[in-house]
Amino acid sequence: MSADASPESTLPGTAAETSPDNPWPLQLLSRKLKAHIERAPAAWIEGQVIELNRRGGNAFLTLRDVDAEISLPASVWSTVLDRQPVPLERGSRVVALVKADFWVKTGRLNMSVKDIRPVGLGDLLARIERLRQALAAEGLFADSRKRKLPLLPHRIGLITGRDSDAKKDVLRNAALRWPAVEFDVREVPVQGNTAVAQIIAALTSLDADPHVDVIVLARGGGALEDLLPFSNEDLVRAVAAASTPVVSAIGHEADRPILDDVADLRASTPTDAAKRIVPDVSEELAVVRQAREHLRRSVGRMVDRETDRLHSLTSRPVLASPDSMVATRADDVARLQQRAHSAVSTALVRSLDQVHHLRAQVRALSPQKTLDRGYAVVQVVGADHAGHTVVSSPGQAPEGTELAIRVAEGRFRAVSSGHGEIAEP
Repeated sequence: MSADASPESTLPGTAAETSPDNPWPLQLLSRKLKAHIERAPAAWIEGQVIELNRRGGNAFLTLRDVDAEISLPASVWSTVLDRQPVPLERGSRVVALVKADFWVKTGRLNMSVKDIRPVGLGDLLARIERLRQALAAEGLFADSRKRKLPLLPHRIGLITGRDSDAKKDVLRNAALRWPAVEFDVREVPVQGNTAVAQIIAALTSLDADPHVDVIVLARGGGALEDLLPFSNEDLVRAVAAASTPVVSAIGHEADRPILDDVADLRASTPTDAAKRIVPDVSEELAVVRQAREHLRRSVGRMVDRETDRLHSLTSRPVLASPDSMVATRADDVARLQQRAHSAVSTALVRSLDQVHHLRAQVRALSPQKTLDRGYAVVQVVGADHAGHTVVSSPGQAPEGTELAIRVAEGRFRAVSSGHGEIAEP
């Protein structure tokens, strides 16, 4: 021990400190590797048994990942296998508790199976249900995330198995409904350990193509194990992240992989998917014919209604004889003019009569008229004949007063007699 310890104490403490002049002995590297590997805890893993060989009290098996081309050889004691209620065989899906062991003498790394358990249908269903609930809690299945499919897609991406019945059903039924439909078909494995990776690759490629309007994932029916890729979390998240609407057409009506929940549209079968992604040309033509007939009737009714309206407008007197309105107004103007002329003439005649009447009154009341009736105006002739004073009483004209008398026919002079009598001069 001391011989080993003395040289080891002069060796590099870490692998990074080793050099060509100061290397580690091989046994030192082996012991360090073993110590490092033994510190790693055991882990439960899931896989499919693809090889199983018993050799006495020991057995050797190979596990393969269920979703990738990765295998792992391991050893297991026969006593562990004998505890299984159902003997393991090739193709079995299992979970195993493995622990890494490093053999110092041979430098081999061995995976030792401490416990192994088969995965039954109940376990798979429970696992799928837990994943479904977790994804639903994230909101990946919400209706608000689902996109509406285009009415008439220009190109449809189809991901399906190689020369599968699902592919034929989708292509045939879609062509029967819409003969001009175009497909971009990607044939990939739809079961097995490579299915998920290749389906995701095809989905990513179609989603990046701007000419693809909708993507259909189609597969025929099968056992639960065959449909497991369509409940894979990576695939489900890839579909949720796609920008192109995705249609799930997996299995039959009773099959319900998680892909159905996250897809924008779930079709019960591939045939149903073909019916739902493209319209029926005969139905669409019938709709077009109905729309054209409805449009023709609507236009006809509108034309008839407007024609009747025009007839009603043109039959009105004002449009049938437009000059009648002018003639009516001309008659009104002439009538009003006549009334105005008559009113003015009547007013003039009445006023003229009034003027004649007033003139007669003025004349009747004038001094001349009084004189004409035999009256006379007696005036005392003033001194120097400067002015005359009207005599209104005999006392104003004593005897010998020279008087000027005015009668209707003229004037003459007289001399007062003093007794109210008039004497000739």
